[in-house]
Amino acid sequence: MDRRNFLRWQLRGLFLLSASSPVFSLAKPLLASPFPDVAVVKGGGPGRAARAAVELMGGMGRFVKPGQSVVIKPNMSFARPPENAVNTHPEVVREVLVMCKEAGAGRIRVLDHSLQNPQLSLERSGILAACDSVEPGLCHHLMNAGQYREAELSQAVEMRGNAIMRDVLEADVLIAVPIAKSHGSAGVSLALKGQMGLILDRHSMHSRYSLDTAIVDLNTRLKPSLTVIDATRVLSSNGPGGPGVVLTPGEVICSADPVAADATAVDSYEWYGRKIAPRQVGYIRQAHERGLGRMDIENLDVRRITL
Repeated sequence: MDRRNFLRWQLRGLFLLSASSPVFSLAKPLLASPFPDVAVVKGGGPGRAARAAVELMGGMGRFVKPGQSVVIKPNMSFARPPENAVNTHPEVVREVLVMCKEAGAGRIRVLDHSLQNPQLSLERSGILAACDSVEPGLCHHLMNAGQYREAELSQAVEMRGNAIMRDVLEADVLIAVPIAKSHGSAGVSLALKGQMGLILDRHSMHSRYSLDTAIVDLNTRLKPSLTVIDATRVLSSNGPGGPGVVLTPGEVICSADPVAADATAVDSYEWYGRKIAPRQVGYIRQAHERGLGRMDIENLDVRRITL
């Protein structure tokens, strides 16, 4: 018996054992992922926490392969400094960018669609300087219609299409790097909600459709490969633009499942002065129900460490 057939024989025996043995069936699957479903890292500063969280998930090389094109999507739409907790912390964005370069990414773009003056937002958020310290010219707000292309959302329930950034449609990897903050219309703004910054027409999501449903519709096309939520500061009220109550958990949440990442953030902090459950956020509940990810974090492997 050669090695290949021997290995097949071994695996067949293991499958038969798992089907027939009540003891074996209670054990974890032999081929279970060595990585948690969600990683939460506290302390060490924003950049160090971001790196540790990604490393717990298997490292950036698990998500970005050499030569691939990558779009990093932070929140950077407001012309305010990091302490206001309305934009992703620049050190988190910088560390994600550095890790993508270390993984051998080809073209990298850090993109958003600003709600305020685009240049002031880039400058006052600190994100432009953070990205330029790694490689100038990667960080942009895309404000012109020519930078977008109409795209069908074939799995949508309501919003069947929208104009999406060309760079995003052409990218191999999309990484969501939102800040954790409240939102007057959606309840909270995290990874799933943050994808609205990649389209041209956000107004219709508020006016023509159910916002929760449209957010999920958009994520059927723009589901990130990796989510890194900046919860070093959390805007727990009066979001998305503030000013509001700012909590300082000093944490970064990371997952390959954006629904699980969002659900963990919702469950971890107070919003509007009280605790809420992930199922109480309409778009998180719908995303779970429509199979985009899991909000039942009590059944997931959520690994927490402190640096």
